[in-house]
Amino acid sequence: MNIQFDYPNPMKAFDEMFEGYDTPRSQYNDVFETLHQMKISQFKEKEALSRLASINQGITFTVYNDGKGVERIFPFDLIPRIISMKEWKTIEAGVVQRIKALNLFLKDIYNDREILKEGIIPEDFVLNSPEYCKEMIGVKVPYDIYTHISGTDIIRDDNGDYCVLEDNLRTPSGISYVLENRYIMRRVFPEVFKENSVLRVDSYPGILYEMLKNLSINHKNKNPQIALLTPGMYNSAYYEHVFLASQMGVQMVEGFDLQVKDDKVYMKTINGLVQLDVIYRRVDDSFLDPQVFRKDSVLGVPGLFNAYKKGNVVIVNAVGNGIADDKAIYSYVPEMIRYYLNETPILKNIPTYRLGNQEEREEAFSKLETLVVKATNQSGGYGMLIGKESTPEEIEEYKKKILENPSGFIAQPTINLSTSPCFINGSIEPRHIDLRPFAIYGPDGVHLIPGGLTRVALKKGSLVVNSSQGGGSKDTWVVK
Repeated sequence: MNIQFDYPNPMKAFDEMFEGYDTPRSQYNDVFETLHQMKISQFKEKEALSRLASINQGITFTVYNDGKGVERIFPFDLIPRIISMKEWKTIEAGVVQRIKALNLFLKDIYNDREILKEGIIPEDFVLNSPEYCKEMIGVKVPYDIYTHISGTDIIRDDNGDYCVLEDNLRTPSGISYVLENRYIMRRVFPEVFKENSVLRVDSYPGILYEMLKNLSINHKNKNPQIALLTPGMYNSAYYEHVFLASQMGVQMVEGFDLQVKDDKVYMKTINGLVQLDVIYRRVDDSFLDPQVFRKDSVLGVPGLFNAYKKGNVVIVNAVGNGIADDKAIYSYVPEMIRYYLNETPILKNIPTYRLGNQEEREEAFSKLETLVVKATNQSGGYGMLIGKESTPEEIEEYKKKILENPSGFIAQPTINLSTSPCFINGSIEPRHIDLRPFAIYGPDGVHLIPGGLTRVALKKGSLVVNSSQGGGSKDTWVVK
């Protein structure tokens, strides 16, 4: 029996594959024809091969809120998400613009604070935020680059317009799934690859390594000492840490592998101490140095921040980036773009209520059943209220939670994310998706690999794409 498309008519959201009922967009023609001719049994065989490849590659993530904390195979849907070159150019330009503005914002608020003095962003809104790292005030970072590695979450609205949902500038994860998804697709669906000019993504580890090398404090050394600092095997993204360290050919270390001596950071080896030039850290700010941040941290390195402050080691991403991807600060990014770059934002923001503002809070409270409310310091889909899926009692309870700390929450209208075809129980059905392109910002500018991580809300009707909330992923193709 051949695969059937189980799509509603009319479709309820902007669909990535179909521009009309049963009418594929031009970039999907080859994939559409291949799926139409394929039997369910053939597709299931390919699914089994992809799962086996995932197991063999160890492509896992960890969920902490289920009480088990065990590793799971990341669900992967074999039907690719395809982006035309014209669309990709818009995404790429918009992401580059946004990252440059956010980087200038970070430099500004830790130095001259001009954007605050001019009232573009309320001063107390930044300076009193728990994400504002006062220890970073006046700290010089190489090339004035803070946002070395970023993952920008992008969605499409009902009109098909690309909008930024949030910025991730601390320790963004997911790039390993982008690379491994492509590896699996090339093995499992080689016939589809042959018919499409898909731009490659496998240059990412090389671009990342070159960026880290070019940031080295020891410019004369052609082989600087670089290490990836991981919290350890119980971290949800540990697989990615191992993957990237291996791909770049650098050491992966934990806090106890390092020590600080005379304000310089050394890695312990069997041949003695080796001074590090660059640390690509996947440890959150608060755990980096127990002498400066959390005293109970066993993940960091005592004295690390002072070595960083004195310019004896480079840390990627910079310390203190949390304020720039705070969900409340997000609402000011268009203003940042106009202020720092004197440009019109290329990618739209989602309209956002800042619940620390009484007038905006009262307006949001009057229609909370139509909004999505997020805690500004949460990620992974945790701490959210989706108004249309909540009972009146749940909404009232959440209001009390907001009133305890109004500035810790934002509210946004429920956006009907675009859909993409997924193979579900023998048929092809639409599921909501987003996109996380990854950018690398080094001394030679900002580079994006063509594509990114397409996350899928595999639960029917769900708008939550996070892996921790039952989501999966797709290979993302940018085609010429």
